[in-house]
Amino acid sequence: MNAGGIILGGGKSSRMGRSKAALPFGPETMVQRVARLLGEIVEPLVVVAAAHQELPPLPPRVRVVRDRREGRGPLEGLCAGLEALQGDAEAAYVTGCDVPLLVPQFIEWMLERLGDDQIAVPVDGEFYHPLAAVYRINVLAEVQSLLAAGQLRPRLLFDRVRTCRVPVDDLRAVDPDLLTLANLNTPADYAAALRRAGWELPSDFV
Repeated sequence: MNAGGIILGGGKSSRMGRSKAALPFGPETMVQRVARLLGEIVEPLVVVAAAHQELPPLPPRVRVVRDRREGRGPLEGLCAGLEALQGDAEAAYVTGCDVPLLVPQFIEWMLERLGDDQIAVPVDGEFYHPLAAVYRINVLAEVQSLLAAGQLRPRLLFDRVRTCRVPVDDLRAVDPDLLTLANLNTPADYAAALRRAGWELPSDFV
């Protein structure tokens, strides 16, 4: 299957005090690291940024697109990313920019789970992980329909198209600690991820 990748760059994080995409992670920024890891498995890559968000330099093969409307969450970013991949991929693995410990084999495993479905998404009980999921490009019309109706919860999409719900415990076979699902939302999360990867907290981070 010809699969691409979509990275949602988000915007400024109130809890981090800055854009998570631009946070240093060793010699890279977070979005650079996620793009590198994702690019080991899928191609082409799209980064979706907020309308006025500044991004660190990315490889020429990474296409940058923008949310059309701000403040509408990941479904808006998914829409922009799927539009950018029209004609270039059959499906896309979608992630946030804040998973620097992403395990590439996790992506391969999720792509295999897609089968004849339109979405494959990890599920932990009642909680879904829409930013660690695989979407066929042809779900774009349903995404646009939800946005037009002001329905911004990604979970609504899973009830409208054929969806493979993957128990997170099954994913431990390739990602024992589920690091791919460990998005960084607080300074403590960021510091812990840096330590795990063998890097120190930047001196200018407050």
